[in-house]
Amino acid sequence: MSIPADEPVRVADHDLDDLVSTVNRLMTESQRHGENIARLTEDPDDEEDPDPTASPAAGESVPDGVEGPSSIFILAMAGQAFEDELSALGAWVERLLLPVYGREITTGRPWCFEWREHPEAVARLHGLWLAWQQLTDTEAGPVGPGTWHRDHLDPVWLQLRAPDGPFGACTTSAARPSHRLLSALGTGEV
Repeated sequence: MSIPADEPVRVADHDLDDLVSTVNRLMTESQRHGENIARLTEDPDDEEDPDPTASPAAGESVPDGVEGPSSIFILAMAGQAFEDELSALGAWVERLLLPVYGREITTGRPWCFEWREHPEAVARLHGLWLAWQQLTDTEAGPVGPGTWHRDHLDPVWLQLRAPDGPFGACTTSAARPSHRLLSALGTGEV
C-alpha cells in the first residue's frame, strides 16, 4: 500500500512517544556530529593565543614542544575532558549497552554498578564505544554493526564479565549489589 505524496501521514497515538524519542536522539546525535566536524575542521591559525600549559580536549593536537596526550582514548585524557568523556560514555553504557546486552548477573557473569571506578572497565568500555560510533555510522555500510558485534562487543564483554575479569570481586547477584576494587597485581588488596 502506497501513500500519495499529497496525503498527510497519520501516526497512531501509541507510536508518538517512540517517534519523539527517535527524533530527539537523532537531533542530539546530529548536533554531536556537527560539533565533532567543526572541531576537526577548525583552522589551527584561527585560535587565539592558546595556553601551552592547558591540557588539550579530546581529539585536539598538542602544540609543538608541549608534552601531553593527543589521543581520543579516555585514559589519555585528564581534567574536564576526561569527566566529559566519562559522562558521555556513562550515558551510552546505561541507556544502550546494558539494556540491550546486559543479561543476567551471575557468578559466571559478574557486573559492577560502580564500573566507573574500575580503570580497566572504563578503558575497555570506552574502546567499545568508540568502535560502536564508527561502525554504526552510515559510512560503515550495512556490515558495520555485524563487525562491531563480532570484533568488539563479544571479546570485550567476555573479558569484562568473566569471573576473573575486573568485576570478579563485585556483584554476582542482582539482589546483592557488591563493589570491590582488585589491585592490578591480583592480590585482592586495594
